[in-house]
Amino acid sequence: MVQRRLQLGLLLSAGALALAFLLPLAPHAKSLLSHPLWPAVAGAGVLFMLAAWLADEKTPAIGMAGGILAAATSLVLLRDPDIAESARSGFWMIVMAAWLASIVCVVDLAAQRPIQIERRRFLDLLVPLLFGAVVFYLWEVAVRGFGVPPVLLPAPSAAAARFAASLPTLGADFVQTFIRGVLIGYAIGCGAGLLVAILAHRFAFLGRGLLPLGNFFSALPLVGIAPIMVMWFGFDWPSKAAVVALVTFFPMLVNALAGLSASGHIERDLMRSYAASHRQALGKLYLPAALPFIFNALKINATLALIGAIVAEFFGTPTQGIGFRISTEAGRMAIDMVWAEIALAALAGMAFYGFVALAERATTFWHPSYRT
Repeated sequence: MVQRRLQLGLLLSAGALALAFLLPLAPHAKSLLSHPLWPAVAGAGVLFMLAAWLADEKTPAIGMAGGILAAATSLVLLRDPDIAESARSGFWMIVMAAWLASIVCVVDLAAQRPIQIERRRFLDLLVPLLFGAVVFYLWEVAVRGFGVPPVLLPAPSAAAARFAASLPTLGADFVQTFIRGVLIGYAIGCGAGLLVAILAHRFAFLGRGLLPLGNFFSALPLVGIAPIMVMWFGFDWPSKAAVVALVTFFPMLVNALAGLSASGHIERDLMRSYAASHRQALGKLYLPAALPFIFNALKINATLALIGAIVAEFFGTPTQGIGFRISTEAGRMAIDMVWAEIALAALAGMAFYGFVALAERATTFWHPSYRT
């Protein structure tokens, strides 16, 4: 069934390219046959037909090659001033063919379950990269093909060019927001939450008393806390670290407390039969059983910490920082720089989350969720 959908999608892509030869590319442009790039479009159509005809393990690779060729051709066509900002149906047929072929090939690759571990890991990495590339491609051609003003939405290429040209500024903003504000506040908030969870697990009355208070503080709006922290700790990074610590404290407290209570009765009875002290039981039973819950909180806080620090910078900060730059550049209508800062925050958040996930995999390899 999946193979038939793949073949149908590739045939429809080839049909869309055939229509591109019959429809106009732009209001005052000739047909595709009179354009120098028509052999590339024809070659992409041939690849689609070949992939649909073979219908074997080579089909996704050949189909993706055709999709990449069609996508590259459409991007080159946008350099033509007659096509950019006023593209017509012939151009959009090429875009539709590239999109449809890429999507059906990505779906087919995602559905594969190879036996070899190396091939499985390669596909696990390849599929999200290809899907992301398709999204950015559609964003690029939509903005440039429809002539969307850069003030409303810049093309990814414009944001990438601004990112490359502003590396020193982005580096200073990264250090101010992430290294100083996020990491320090993250360590304080998660460490305090874990310590309080251990105490609450040891003394039940602390758990009954602290959980409602923690729930209360977690419900406080961030836009209301940030100005207060700025007044208490100043305009530099300590106020941002305080906001991050407050944001990350409660998720760690709740998850760690649930994890410390996750050990079974048999394991607890075994520790009692060995006359283990609470410290020994904590190190050999409770904390190992709580590790999946603790890492779950760490992964949640990895994103919450970055969001909290950026929002806190909107309410007072030195002349650097991701939140400060987003606020000031948006006021100057420099939207490409705003998107460059957003890309920086996204990359930092993804890397931070990935680091925590790798640490979880290395620490909790024994957990049933990692068994293959």
